Amino acid sequence: MRDFSRLLDGLVYTRSRNAKLKLIADYLRATPDPDRGWAMAALTGTLDLPHVKAAAIKAIVEERVDPVLFAMSRDFVGDLAETVSLLWPKPPGMVEEIDSGALRISAVVERLMTLGRGEAPRALADMLDQLDASSRYALLKLATGALRVGVSSRLAKTGLASAFGLDVDQVEEVWHGLKPPFAPLFAWGEGTGAQPTSADVPVFRPFMLAHPLEDARVDLADFAAEWKWDGIRVQIVCIGAETRLYSRAGDDITASFPEVAAAFHEPGVLDGELLVKGAHQGGEALAEGEGAASFNALQQRLGRKTVSPKALADYPAFVRLYDILFDGAEDLRERGWTERRARLEALVGKLDPDRFDLSAVIEARDFEALEEIRAGARDAAIEGVMLKRRDSPYVAGRRTGLWYKWKRDPLTADCVIMYAQRGHGRRSSYYSDYTFGCWTEEGELLPVGKAYSGITDEELKMLDRFVRNATVQRFGPVREVEKSLVLEIAFDSIHESKRHKSGVAMRFPRIARIRTDKPAAEADTIAGLKRLIV
Repeated sequence: MRDFSRLLDGLVYTRSRNAKLKLIADYLRATPDPDRGWAMAALTGTLDLPHVKAAAIKAIVEERVDPVLFAMSRDFVGDLAETVSLLWPKPPGMVEEIDSGALRISAVVERLMTLGRGEAPRALADMLDQLDASSRYALLKLATGALRVGVSSRLAKTGLASAFGLDVDQVEEVWHGLKPPFAPLFAWGEGTGAQPTSADVPVFRPFMLAHPLEDARVDLADFAAEWKWDGIRVQIVCIGAETRLYSRAGDDITASFPEVAAAFHEPGVLDGELLVKGAHQGGEALAEGEGAASFNALQQRLGRKTVSPKALADYPAFVRLYDILFDGAEDLRERGWTERRARLEALVGKLDPDRFDLSAVIEARDFEALEEIRAGARDAAIEGVMLKRRDSPYVAGRRTGLWYKWKRDPLTADCVIMYAQRGHGRRSSYYSDYTFGCWTEEGELLPVGKAYSGITDEELKMLDRFVRNATVQRFGPVREVEKSLVLEIAFDSIHESKRHKSGVAMRFPRIARIRTDKPAAEADTIAGLKRLIV
């Protein structure tokens, strides 16, 4: 556990991407199986210890520490694992056993996996007794899966690839066909085993992504334009008699959308946008957009492990197809977009029209005409425009010059800060998560959203000082503040919401600027926000 704790400490305090990659690579080369495999599972979010949750950790801490002291400490520190690792009181006479075989990552994981809900927290407490503060932190991060050490799943896999001279795209190709602790992957990397294969397994392939267009222009003779739909990007994989749906992060979401998986029987791999059927409320120029509801409708289905008949009926899902990666066993990713598009168009006619349709190409004579079309298309299911080079292969990740995303201009509203909470990771010492509201006609301020992004480090410090000096009440880790500071909030769209007292919910809210020049009484109204719903 000591080496893993050193790795986490290094990743937390290192901002350089290359330095993080070196830390991961050095650790993986020096650490034996299966410890390094379980470490990779933790770094990539594929480790699940179902009987060790935050509530269970809180319960074992409060048996040894005054609950009020723990609550105050957690409020100050901002991170559960860090708070517990610093506060945990060792029994008198207990000797640290940091390098004990029983405290190796593999031994810890295997023990916690075999214990039930009542036994696992007690075993975790016994382990914490034997560790120093840094190793306790590593153990708790491992157990909860909430690492937050500035490492994405892709970065961790890139570190593994660089450790053994592998191609990261080839690692991604087989990743979802393997299970922790990934022994075949490390054997391949060290040259002691064959390269794992994804044959006959419906595995996830990394998505091709786009760069923001920003202020550039492209020639429509070289680029095709499509709408960027506001659902969730999915990959549909059918091999043999099995079909799976994967999210952009590579999560298997088949169980959440069984009707889509059940309707796809053509061997191959497709890329598209998962949407929910609903009334089309705008964008008169978009005949192909009929039938797509807003993201708010899709949210009613997301995250459900089982779907009720009512949800299936009320929020029927379908996929608007963008691309084809495999046609049967034939890999088309090296072919140009134009050829892949023709193959996709030929395939769509064989699919169930209730579950699959084609994202149409936008016809525009030139870029100026495309600008006009985009400007008139603020539809509930449209985020903007995608521009795809006609000869582009389908490559993993973002490659300059191939695909661009041209998102629609955001909406904005002036809102008043109501509550604040500490952030996570390097922001855990600052009040960086802000709940903001708008006024009702009766003069009541109701929450309409929450944001933490869009501000500089200096603005963060300014807002943190405001929160500390303007606190009027505390509710655990949350501070209520004077209703005096206005934030200009940018957001992609706004929808009706029965879950919020205000009746509205913002999509992708972020802080555009701090309006110290504007009195809180002049902030926007909820009625005004509702007029933006399309």
